[in-house]
Amino acid sequence: MRRLLREQQPASDKACAALETWLLAHPALHTVAVYSPLPGEVDLSAILLLRADTRWVYPKVRGTDLTFHSGLDFVYGAFGILEPAAGSPEVALADIDAFICPGLAFDPRGGRLGRGRGFYDRMLAKARPDALKLGVCFEIQWVTDTFPEPHDVLMDHVISG
Repeated sequence: MRRLLREQQPASDKACAALETWLLAHPALHTVAVYSPLPGEVDLSAILLLRADTRWVYPKVRGTDLTFHSGLDFVYGAFGILEPAAGSPEVALADIDAFICPGLAFDPRGGRLGRGRGFYDRMLAKARPDALKLGVCFEIQWVTDTFPEPHDVLMDHVISG
C-alpha cells in the first residue's frame, strides 16, 4: 500500500469533498480531531479553512500516547509530523466529538490498518463511547480485509474519494 500510494500520488480533493458532505450532515459535531498528513494521506486543509465554526484539534505524540491540542502554531515533532507547538492548549479526549483518522488501508467493516505503532488504537480505546471514529482515505486504500487484531478499534464510518 505504501508503494501504491507513492506511485499513484492521489489528489485529496475527492476525499475532502466527501468528508465535507458528511460533516454538513452532522452539525452537532463541535470539536473534531484531525491530523497533519504524511505523504500518502488525505490532506484535510481545504476543509479546515471552510469550516471555521468547527473547533479542530490536532494530535501530539507523547511517549506512546497521543494528546490533542488546539491552536495554529505547529512544529515538526515525532516521526517528522507537524504537531501543535509547545504551549498549545491541551483538549481532553472527553471533549472531542469525532476523530478523523488516517490509515494505510480500510475495509468494509471499519477495519483500519495504521502504521504499526498503535497510537490511534490506544487513544480511541480511551475516547468517549459516543465519539465518532471516521476513517478517511483515497479509493485505492480500500481493501477486502485489514485483518484486525483484538486491540484494533473499528471506525464507525470510512470516507473515501
